[in-house]
Order: sequence, then structure tokens, then C-alpha cells
Amino acid sequence: MSRRAWVWIAFVLVHAVVIWLGFVDDHAASWDVGQLYRWWAWQTLHGEAFPGITEDWIYPALAHLPILLTGVFYPLVDYTLVWGLLVTALDAAAFAVLVGRGRSRGRLIAAWFWLAATLALGGVGMFRLDAVTVPLAVAGSLWLVGRPWLGSALLAVATWIKVWPAAILAAGVIAVRRRLAIVGAATAVSAIVVAAVLLAGGGAHLLGFVGDQTSRGLQIEAPVSTFYMLLAVARHPGAAVVHDDELITFQVQGPGVDAVIAAMTPVLLVGMLALAATGAVKVWRGATFAALFPPLAAALVLGFIVLNKVGSPQYMTWLIAPLVVGLVLDVRRWWRPAALAVVILALTQGVFPFWYDAILVLRPVEVWMLVLRNVLLVVLFVWVVVRLARVRVRPPVRSRVPE
Repeated sequence: MSRRAWVWIAFVLVHAVVIWLGFVDDHAASWDVGQLYRWWAWQTLHGEAFPGITEDWIYPALAHLPILLTGVFYPLVDYTLVWGLLVTALDAAAFAVLVGRGRSRGRLIAAWFWLAATLALGGVGMFRLDAVTVPLAVAGSLWLVGRPWLGSALLAVATWIKVWPAAILAAGVIAVRRRLAIVGAATAVSAIVVAAVLLAGGGAHLLGFVGDQTSRGLQIEAPVSTFYMLLAVARHPGAAVVHDDELITFQVQGPGVDAVIAAMTPVLLVGMLALAATGAVKVWRGATFAALFPPLAAALVLGFIVLNKVGSPQYMTWLIAPLVVGLVLDVRRWWRPAALAVVILALTQGVFPFWYDAILVLRPVEVWMLVLRNVLLVVLFVWVVVRLARVRVRPPVRSRVPE
């Protein structure tokens, strides 16, 4: 049996297991899909409300596409199951682009990494909107050089579902020589989305998701919240885990937390701009796409995670796309960070859903596992930033003056 056949068999088995994980433990990993997404779909399909059009919403406009597509089959088929099958179909399409004919060692290793990462993160990686954006980001990244219009369009669509693929799109604008194609395709997709929302009467809510994110507190899983979680475990006065009833999430309280909340959005913006500027300087000095794009994309994606005051477990799926591209282009250099990412994803599945209740009541062992996950995230972020800083550039061409 060929290596290509084995990896496709593994694809089917891994996705079957992960769908099953969405139904265990009282559907903990798939609660958002089975409750929130299904409710949003029902509201829209029955004319009750159209989040993002008739009211502000926490997601960009195209997030409705997978939610409504899944809702069309409900109640004939379980909403959560249809979602899992939809994600599997999207993954299969991008997986076919990645594996191809199965002759490239780097692509096969990247495919095995993707499957290992999917299994390591489990149900929460599949049963969130982020799962829809991952295959779009993988295929879009792989096509940025050969088919820049198509690659950019896929990344733009993914960005209008969840914002994070904008990091990979920015890396493409910086690293790909055909920047006009990248910018043109992304602009065209964005113009279509904006026009559709305006025609539907939702202009006032088009960017509602931006304000929602900037006003949020420190989510307990975010790396920046690690200090406050340790204070809470130590029973420090004022340090605690609290529930935000509006956002349906758990956040931290503690000394100076309001100042940290206020600082995190500027820190995120400055950090992302600094990384982008570093990439731009590398391009100006002659860095190639193959050398620059993987560390720049990975650094921007990890910056979105590490410097963010929101740290939902599904964010870890974002690591897959830049690491897949890194493995395709340079297995020798990228297999170690890819292996570390799988460990991070496995710890994340432990954090949610399996240890989450224990973390909420501040049981020390489980909180320390969350701390370990966050420390490893920071380690991976530092690694890719150092890798970005060390990207080789072409030496300047010196003019020869005849003697």
C-alpha cells in the first residue's frame, strides 16, 4: 500500500475519532456548535434575528455561511454531526491539495503533522468556527506563490469568518513578490462582503465584532492571565475566577487587572506591527519567500495568541497552517517546533474539556498544567521570532570599479 493511501486512511480514522470526541463528556467540546451555533442558525432561518445584520455579533459576516449551511439540515440530521462532517469535507479538500500525489516527503510529513495536531486538540478543535478557517488557511498558504489570486481569496474568506487568518494574509503581502495580486484578491473579497452586508441593511453592525473583542477582559486560558491564575491558586486577596454572563466565558480578577486589560490591545497592535516591520526589512534586504514566509506567518499567528487577552482553546488550531507550510518547505528546520505544537495542543485538550471544571475551582495540579501549556506557547513564540530575526538575506551587490 502506498504512503499516500496510508495517510488518507489515517485522515478518515482521525476525523472519526475527533467527531466522536465531540459527543462524549456531555458534549462539552461541542457545546458551542450544538447550542449557540444551532440557535443562531434557527434565528436567521426563521426570521427572528440576523446576528451581524440586525444586531452586533462577535464574529465577522461570513461566519454565517457554515452556521447556516449546517442549519439547513437540522432537524433532519443532528446539527453537531453535520458540523463535524462539514469540517471533515473542508479538511479533505485542503488535505488533497497538501498531499497531492504523495511523492513529496515534506508534504507527507506535513500531512501527518496536521493529523497528529487534529487528534491532539480533539473535539474543541473541530467544533468551533476556527475549524472551518484552518483548511482555507492551509490551502490559501500553499497557493500564495503559484496561484496568488486564489490563495489570497481563500485567506480573505477565512478572515471574514474568523479574524486570525489576516496574520497569514499579512505575511503573504510582505513575503510574496506578486503583492498586487494578493492585495487585489483580498480587496475584491472584502468589497463583496461589505456590499452584501450593506445591501442587507447591516452597515451599522459590519464591524461590531471589533469593538466586542477590544472590550473583553482577561480570559483565564490566555497567557497574560497566567499570573492571575497563580495568584488565585495561592488565595491572594482579590484574585479570583469570575464568569462573564454576556460573553459566556470565564475571566480573571486581581490587583491591577483593569490596567492590564487596557494595555493588552495596544501591546498586541505594537507587537504585530513590529513583527510585520521585521518581515518587511527582511524582504527589502533580499530574503526569499521560502525562507521568510513560514517564520513570519508563524510569528504573526503566535503573536495573535500570546499577546491576546482572549485565549480560547480553539485558538490553538491556528498553529496548524503556518507549521504545515514550514514543514513543506523545510522539514529539517521545522519538525521540532511542529512536535512542540502537538504537545501544546494535547495539553490544551486536557485543559478543555477534561480539566476545565478543576481549573475553575483552582485545583493546583490542573492549573499548573494550564501554566505549562502557556509557558510552552511562549517558548514556541520566542523560537519563531528568533527564527524570523535570523532569516538570511542576500548580501548587497557591490559595484566593481575598474582600476
